[in-house]
Amino acid sequence: MTDYLLPTTTATEERERDADVALLPVGSFEQHGDFLPLATDTVIAVTVANAIGAAYPVLALPPVAISCSHEHAAWRGTVSISAATLYAVVTDVAESLRRSGIEKLVLVSGHGGNYVLGNVVQEASARGEHMALFPTEVDWLSARAAGGVELGPDSDMHAGELETSLLLHAHPGLVRADYADHDELADERNRMLTRGLAAYTASGVVGRPSLASAAKGSAALANLVESFGDVLAALASPSR
Repeated sequence: MTDYLLPTTTATEERERDADVALLPVGSFEQHGDFLPLATDTVIAVTVANAIGAAYPVLALPPVAISCSHEHAAWRGTVSISAATLYAVVTDVAESLRRSGIEKLVLVSGHGGNYVLGNVVQEASARGEHMALFPTEVDWLSARAAGGVELGPDSDMHAGELETSLLLHAHPGLVRADYADHDELADERNRMLTRGLAAYTASGVVGRPSLASAAKGSAALANLVESFGDVLAALASPSR
């Protein structure tokens, strides 16, 4: 797997590939506790996109690295843009791709707080455009099961077992050595949209990174690559 977080192909190589599907990784720049980098979600989104690109003929785009992380605003270093700005960036990218002859776009999301991406895809599909969001909640659940991730998404919500496992597999140098010392659970977060995540966790972690392993990350990533086949099938015959 490449260590590059940006695409390095040339225009000639992409012309020869002649991909009809583009991947736009969408991450974030937000706190991930004391042991994962602020860019964790972007790294994960690019890692998933790179793995897909190794298995399918797609055009890999550079990531959107700052998005909607307002629930993490209490932690220094977190940076956000508005949902309207993210909406505009994605729709502009899709329009630019269409002008160059690529009609299909998959948003590879590494941050669950980018709720607006679902709206972008729904609206584009209603207009007859070819757009998809990946991974969905169902895709992540499948990846968790394949990787043997012990906690579910409610308990393992942020900087926990799954995210740490993915980085231990793909980019272990980004994980601080003391990651296993930072478990914190906060299952009850019913008013997080109003109060922010800091109302529920002092460290910013929601999960048990101590359970993470590179093997879990590898199996979860492989499952995501397999699941992507369903996305291509859906894009080939979208409902109207």
